[in-house]
Amino acid sequence: MTAPAPALSRVHGTLHALQVPIPYPMKTVTVLIDMGGPVTLIDAALDTPEARQAIEDGLAALGLHWPDVERVIITHHHPDHYGLAGVVEERSGAAVQMLDVEIGRGERYWHMWEEWLPGHVKHMRDHGLPLELLETLEGESRRTRARVQPATRVQPLREGQTVPLAGGEWEVLWLPGHADGHLGLWNEAESLLIAGDAILPRISPNIGLYAYTRPDPLGDYLQTLGKLEALNPARAVVGHHGPVMDGVQARARQLRGHHHERLDFIRAEAGREPRSAYALSLAMFPRDLNTAGRRFALAETLAHAEHLRLLGQLARTWQGEAWVYHG
Repeated sequence: MTAPAPALSRVHGTLHALQVPIPYPMKTVTVLIDMGGPVTLIDAALDTPEARQAIEDGLAALGLHWPDVERVIITHHHPDHYGLAGVVEERSGAAVQMLDVEIGRGERYWHMWEEWLPGHVKHMRDHGLPLELLETLEGESRRTRARVQPATRVQPLREGQTVPLAGGEWEVLWLPGHADGHLGLWNEAESLLIAGDAILPRISPNIGLYAYTRPDPLGDYLQTLGKLEALNPARAVVGHHGPVMDGVQARARQLRGHHHERLDFIRAEAGREPRSAYALSLAMFPRDLNTAGRRFALAETLAHAEHLRLLGQLARTWQGEAWVYHG
């Protein structure tokens, strides 16, 4: 049987987008391959046999192999974007690069995971996550960690510097919210943005508050949306449901409206009845979710509640075993 052709499409010049399968609801993640010098991967999927094979096939379709890769740029540390970075580094000696902000927290998480796990569990427990959902957290976290092979040496990129890619110069952007150190790459001449998960066409990027993140990820993300509105790229390469989208400015405005609606909802719910972030998450996400989905829902609800608290629009009180938000 002939193997299926890789889901590869040309984005601009020597820059190609590869759709790599991942075992998550999004189904695929975008990995970019630039054949120009230096040969570059942007993002590195998750370490599964299917993802390894898809990237190998994508490289082969362009006449390349693992040892040809000279540079890997990671948009953010989440497992479906960073998982194979260490494998690529080992097979090719490629330089792995991330935004400096992301190296100090997000990338470090994968090296410090065992030490940080108790704090992660406590964070979820302090905001009301029930025991039956806490008990599955460590096992699921271990399974995810096994699919991430972090790089041994990560080189920092800094906001405002330029990197050569696809025959042009691209500006490094800091687009926090979905991840503290989320990186974007901007080609002004082509009005083309490599956006990662900073903006997505069909779903709202998860904006969650975790034990190791900055204190106001939603505030960060609202600023990122403003930056994307002002930038107004003609096209953006996105991490999921792409690989390319247009209408970025309109989508950024839509997402801002979406988050303000959620802020209004949380403010009203907490004002009506003081509740933990987990209890508020059941009101904001009433549909059936699996255990991982429930934890994402808690982190997202918490990001909204804490944003309101930092604005002085909600208060937070320790009651028994969890923090409770109230008007």
